[in-house]
Amino acid sequence: MEQAKLNAYCQQHFDQEPIMVRAAGRINLIGEHTDYNNGFVLPAAIDKAIYLAIIKRNDNKIVMHALDVNDTYTGSLDKLERTKQHWPDYLLGVVQQLQQGGHIIGGFECAFCGNVPLGAGLSSSAALECATVFGLNELFSLGLGRKEMALLSQAAENQFVGVRCGIMDQFASMFGKKQQLIKLDCGSLEYEYIPFNFDDVNLVLLDTQVKHSLASSEYNTRRAECEQGVAWVKAHHPHVNSLRDVSMDMLDAYVKGKDATVYNRCRYVVEEIKRLQDACIDLQNDDLTSFGKKVFATHEGLDKLYNVSCPELNWLAEFAAGENGVLGARMMGGGFGGCTINIVKKTAVPALLEKAAAGYKQQFNTTLKAYVTSIEDGCRTINNLVNN
Repeated sequence: MEQAKLNAYCQQHFDQEPIMVRAAGRINLIGEHTDYNNGFVLPAAIDKAIYLAIIKRNDNKIVMHALDVNDTYTGSLDKLERTKQHWPDYLLGVVQQLQQGGHIIGGFECAFCGNVPLGAGLSSSAALECATVFGLNELFSLGLGRKEMALLSQAAENQFVGVRCGIMDQFASMFGKKQQLIKLDCGSLEYEYIPFNFDDVNLVLLDTQVKHSLASSEYNTRRAECEQGVAWVKAHHPHVNSLRDVSMDMLDAYVKGKDATVYNRCRYVVEEIKRLQDACIDLQNDDLTSFGKKVFATHEGLDKLYNVSCPELNWLAEFAAGENGVLGARMMGGGFGGCTINIVKKTAVPALLEKAAAGYKQQFNTTLKAYVTSIEDGCRTINNLVNN
């Protein structure tokens, strides 16, 4: 539907055949708050995506159309500034990074729309950045590789938009493959694909529709607590630079007796890094039941040790744990709101959605949003529908 909507716009408004790009949103199966501790994450691209069409202009202007909000931005390559509209900043940041990298691009016009739910933690902003750099790379034959484009998209969000995100979102959008998870080493950016080829399950996202104000300040606090734990260990083991290098024995020896809160934060991360590695072995052995138990354990750690959950997320995770056909469930993302991710037998999905919606409404007087997703390819060009 989104591609058809974009195609119709291009037919009416563009005077030349556009390059069309699909850039996926992402989920993360396991490995939460491990990225900034140089650990592993296990994301995947999904069937929700941003669709972008782009053409060259014969001047230095940038013209961009956001079809879903019926808004247009017009500016110049010579003067890139943050906007009051906000959405253009994700695209302009990419343009700025290309220019700073010495890549020559000309004026362009683009239009985009999508079905990545906003505010649900599925990284619509990263998908938009990736679609932009992928489209410009094709349009102006820049010769950039996927890793370079992912890093450039991250830099755009860090430096122009002003959000200090990690690399996971952009990496997943760029490198995603159908029915494959990406085991990404956030320290080295080395990665491998882990199969997730289970035709009898769906990945279901249950959206609390709450975003507590604690999220940003508490995120910074968690980072500081992890860094404190690392510093205490490093005083005895100089080679230690992040929690990736720390063992539970080290935490017990040098952190546990100093600060219980710092110990709990570090313990969760060290356990989660190990849990992810073990979970990948489960998937390689086609053991989704064991994998799902580790997903439940991740939620327990995020709630009890890392303290980034909230009543709404806990209710959804506990509800899912008691339902037939649910193999694993946990909060996904930074915390204090957002979605739970649930691994559910396809036959159990309708009943789960119905019961979850009714129970959540009764408990919190809020309508529960749900998204049933599948794992799909990441960023790629697509054909204009007219020519299919």
